[in-house]
Order: sequence, then structure tokens, then C-alpha cells
Amino acid sequence: MINFEEELKKFQPSLEVEEAEEAIYSRDLTDLTDILQEMIKEVQRGR
Repeated sequence: MINFEEELKKFQPSLEVEEAEEAIYSRDLTDLTDILQEMIKEVQRGR
């Protein structure tokens, strides 16, 4: 049977994951909220 506690102690994240995480967090990505806020601003300017 797998001892999850022991396996977690041995776990070491791969360097690729850490590099990808850094690249993702360092970028300023536009999400749906940003798009909706921009659309609201445009509609309000048109009034």
C-alpha cells in the first residue's frame, strides 16, 4: 500500500514546473474581468 506521507516527503517539483510558474506569474495577463471592465468604460463613454 502507498504511504502518502512518505511519498510527500520525497516529492521534489521539477525545474520545468518552477520555471513555468515564474513565467506565468511574471506576465500581466488580461482576464475576463479586465475585458468586462474595459467594455463598461467604453459604454459609459458613449453615453
